[in-house]
Amino acid sequence: MFKSNMNHGFGGGCHMDTMPGMECPPIMEPPCENIVNRQINHNVKHIQPIHTRVINHHIYHHSYVPCYTCSEENIICNVYDMNPCCK
Repeated sequence: MFKSNMNHGFGGGCHMDTMPGMECPPIMEPPCENIVNRQINHNVKHIQPIHTRVINHHIYHHSYVPCYTCSEENIICNVYDMNPCCK
């Protein structure tokens, strides 16, 4: 009969010298890791106040209309003729 002390895994294992039909003790394996990636969507509302500012521009167009005036002066000049009597 073939005899071996082979250890399978990390536990005591099952030796090759067992009889057919006999059950070996379980072998503890190192844990494996399953990675599950989940995507979780979050809706975030942002309140953005918008202020509308109306600026009224009052534009005054100036036009100039001439207003003519007139003035008059009187200058008096006295001219004396020679009086023949005063000679």
